[in-house]
Amino acid sequence: MSEDKAIWPPIDPISAGLHGRCPRCGEGKLFSGFLTVGKRCYNCGLDYSFADAGDGPAVFVILIIGFIVVGLALWMEVTLSPPLWLHFILWIPLALVLCLTALRLIKGVLITLQYSNNAAEGRLESQE
Repeated sequence: MSEDKAIWPPIDPISAGLHGRCPRCGEGKLFSGFLTVGKRCYNCGLDYSFADAGDGPAVFVILIIGFIVVGLALWMEVTLSPPLWLHFILWIPLALVLCLTALRLIKGVLITLQYSNNAAEGRLESQE
């Protein structure tokens, strides 16, 4: 991330990430596809090459959505005891829809938080 040449108003990184907006100006699109991060912001020109969320969004999605879906399935099994085919019809589509939705939202939030906190790879300082 290079130093900004212009003064940009402070942007809430959570809100910008949830809406898929540029972390610097809050106006341009962050994603060029469903989960593909664009090359740059069309509004302010911010280069998105710094954006690397890694496996973080997937881990959060697995933990959060897994807790919700397994908890609901367990509750339904204990209280109603439905047949197994009903569990498949209910929980597999619900898990897919929730995971795909949450993955884009969490990826956007992590990228905007990465920008706002100037997070980067750790570097070792040489003693030369």
